[in-house]
Amino acid sequence: MPDLSRIHRLSDTVWELPPTYRPGMRVPARIIATEKLLQCMDDAVFRQISNVATLPGIVGNALCMPDGHSGYGFPIGGVAATDPAEGGVISPGGIGFDINCGMRLVRTDLTLKEVMPRIEDLVNELFRRIPAGVGSQGALKVSSDEFGEILEQGSGWCVRRGLGWPEDLELTEERGSLSGADAYKVSRKAIERGLPQVGTLGSGNHYLEIQVVRPENVHDPEVASRLGLDIPEQIVVTFHCGSRGFGHQVASEYLELFLGVMKKKYGIEILDPELACAPLDSPEGRDYFSAMKCGLNMAFANRQVILHHIRQAFASVFGRSAQDLGMRMVYDVSHNTAKLETHEVRGIQKQLLVHRKGATRAFKAGMPDVPNLYRTLGQPVIIGGSMETGSYLLMGVDGGKETFFSTAHGSGRTMSRAKARKKWRGDKLQRELMHRGIFVRAVSLRGLAEEAGGAYKDIDEVVDAISRAGISRPLARLVPIGNIKG
Repeated sequence: MPDLSRIHRLSDTVWELPPTYRPGMRVPARIIATEKLLQCMDDAVFRQISNVATLPGIVGNALCMPDGHSGYGFPIGGVAATDPAEGGVISPGGIGFDINCGMRLVRTDLTLKEVMPRIEDLVNELFRRIPAGVGSQGALKVSSDEFGEILEQGSGWCVRRGLGWPEDLELTEERGSLSGADAYKVSRKAIERGLPQVGTLGSGNHYLEIQVVRPENVHDPEVASRLGLDIPEQIVVTFHCGSRGFGHQVASEYLELFLGVMKKKYGIEILDPELACAPLDSPEGRDYFSAMKCGLNMAFANRQVILHHIRQAFASVFGRSAQDLGMRMVYDVSHNTAKLETHEVRGIQKQLLVHRKGATRAFKAGMPDVPNLYRTLGQPVIIGGSMETGSYLLMGVDGGKETFFSTAHGSGRTMSRAKARKKWRGDKLQRELMHRGIFVRAVSLRGLAEEAGGAYKDIDEVVDAISRAGISRPLARLVPIGNIKG
């Protein structure tokens, strides 16, 4: 439990670690959380977020969202903006190994009454079509040259080859491709790891879930309807995955590179080697930024191919085309990124590099990067909970400027995977979920136990905290009825 006497309570949901909390802090660190959520955070969260506040060029506040828990370098749930014009750095530890781990939400015209009699068939068909688990390989076979095109073009490469609909791009963050990606900045080993993984779910907390939107769980029916959630007991699909082994290899190699040049070449000393970094405006920083964008684009393409297979699975089970089933995207959001964005700092508009690790962009209405379809509403935000509790759809709001328009990304773990395995048995958990009306297929029962709902924070409390903090607002709660796990 943290020592609250050293932390300033700014409001019911905002806590500040002042620059005196740890030597070398350049800015305060702030944690968005209720007191209950704050006390659930492990001590490493406070050490890590105060370490983040020492990074060269950091501006505003180092931030941690209410789902925060310890990670590599940054806490998961960490946000930090650096100013490249003032020596601001880029840090792989502030992005994560699974570059552009993110979530995609798809609506359908189907209802709970139509799907429940076929839920077992549907989950089994999705499990058959979408490879999951450690080392899984996708059905999409591409050459090294084609994979290089995917790294530079992202979702657009897939859509142009019939693996999606043109409107999917409009409803994906960055339209599914971040410009400036350069496949020559990634290694042969990274390409070899990523080559067979496009269209795969992965393992750990990556999942695909069939959910129902019940009328009593819709907070703003008018706005939800404009996002396509307009049918009582409507069925939707969410899934959570990223750049797989490719992103991990890119991050690992550049971390090693930064550790070699950071102090010797740039005179940067840090409190934690996991925060290895380089000035963005340096050869090493620019190379990593280009390579990291390849990871973003690979993840966008990965989710695009998975969506294609989801549509095929639904069409096969229900004997109707995906178009006829109304399987349109709501949105696709990224979690592990660093992007150049314009934000206000002390009344001045600046171009900043915003690191979000286990945190979601949540732009308000009117911001240029919000899709035209949602420009007057704000950017949709998809926050995943556990397979037992469901997920949330939220919207970005004006108050997000206090966090560089960032919000939480999920419920956040409360215990290690090893501890979860000791507490739950996968086979028993699977039976209990089925008894509760949630049909689950998993590659590994061991992995299923690691993802038990009790290993995570209460998603309702996390969403309540970010709503009360005024950094995003809930639209609808999405309740699971079927799930596939890696």
